[in-house]
Amino acid sequence: MSVAIARSMYEALARGDVPAALQLMDPAIEWNEAEHFPYADRNPYIGPQAVLEGVFLRLAGEWDGFAAIPDEILDAGNSVVALGRYRATCKATTIPVNAQFVHVFRIRDGKIVRFQQYTDTAQFRDAMTSGHTAVQA
Repeated sequence: MSVAIARSMYEALARGDVPAALQLMDPAIEWNEAEHFPYADRNPYIGPQAVLEGVFLRLAGEWDGFAAIPDEILDAGNSVVALGRYRATCKATTIPVNAQFVHVFRIRDGKIVRFQQYTDTAQFRDAMTSGHTAVQA
């Protein structure tokens, strides 16, 4: 069941159904972006509204075609680990990213209670600041 919840999160976001994604979150979810990620400045995000305002809306405002595409979702009971790639283009610089990610979800009573992101933060920083050309995989 936990894998299905994580999969539902990716599917909802892929079709642009943010309300459905937010419904999968516990009212007291603790959401953490990777250290040094551009949106880690408000870690931890507590509650779906904080995730919406601090992460989802910022991604939508600053990136074209942002997608989190899981390649593999691993079941660890109440924990789920997703391995995949982010793909997007920074609106300000037109530099694309194609970065690996690992997401760790903690699930309780059918809701996501905790989320931790790990990713190539330098690639995002470079795309947003046009300091370097982002790595293409």
